[in-house]
Amino acid sequence: MNRRVLTYAGVAAVAVYCLAPFYWMVVSAFRRPQDQFSNAPVPAPFSVENFTAVFSGDNGFGRALLNSVVVAGITTALTLVIGVFTAYALARLTFRFKNLVLGLVIGTTMFPGISQLVPLLKLFTGIGWINTYQAMVVPSLGFALPLSVWLLTAFFRQLPFELEQAAMVDGCTRGQAFRKVIVPLAAPGVFTTAILTFIAAWNEFLIALSMVNRKEMQTATVAISKFTGVSGFDQPFGTQMAAGVIVTVPLIIVVLVFQRRIVAGLTAGGVK
Repeated sequence: MNRRVLTYAGVAAVAVYCLAPFYWMVVSAFRRPQDQFSNAPVPAPFSVENFTAVFSGDNGFGRALLNSVVVAGITTALTLVIGVFTAYALARLTFRFKNLVLGLVIGTTMFPGISQLVPLLKLFTGIGWINTYQAMVVPSLGFALPLSVWLLTAFFRQLPFELEQAAMVDGCTRGQAFRKVIVPLAAPGVFTTAILTFIAAWNEFLIALSMVNRKEMQTATVAISKFTGVSGFDQPFGTQMAAGVIVTVPLIIVVLVFQRRIVAGLTAGGVK
């Protein structure tokens, strides 16, 4: 009994620790601007002025949200297309130096992202990519692909080889067996990879801040960091918190709706 109580207490403590910042962000978002420095645990009275202010004036937050959707969507789509084929080759095909290639792919994640910004900035300036979607998509793709390849490789490896052999005995080519048999069975892993990639690209800040200096091309995370107060000099805590809620809630909804698929993809292959 005592062990069960301690277990529940530990889980509750972790949950409170993780959810407390988000709770305070929501509470601050619903405060009136004049109450933004209040420490009350519940806003009184409730106000939506901060949410109205987010989309008013010249913040350009609506366009920034659209830019985030475009960048995260393209990054996710390209990551899945490249990652699925790469992971399949590493998991199912036999060729020399396969393990070395996989090691190099994972090794690229060890480089700090900020160390690559200056070379990328110089390169993109030279080819005219500054203030373009590709200047944000390509670096995000480089950071997302290694993790995606690693996850999908582990997932493809646990699928029985006999499935492809049976499909090819029935007349399928290797490509048809991959498309009609392996990809449908790999859907949980692919879906999990897509969700993780989209969340990482959606929350990305440093690349978007460095590669874009035009307001109409900035993403939501950059737009939030550049909010100004009424006078232009005060800190707009309320609007930043409201914008943070707007950016975060869609991700929470997606995770809650598809949590079973995400858990299935993350645990697939754990037990044979």
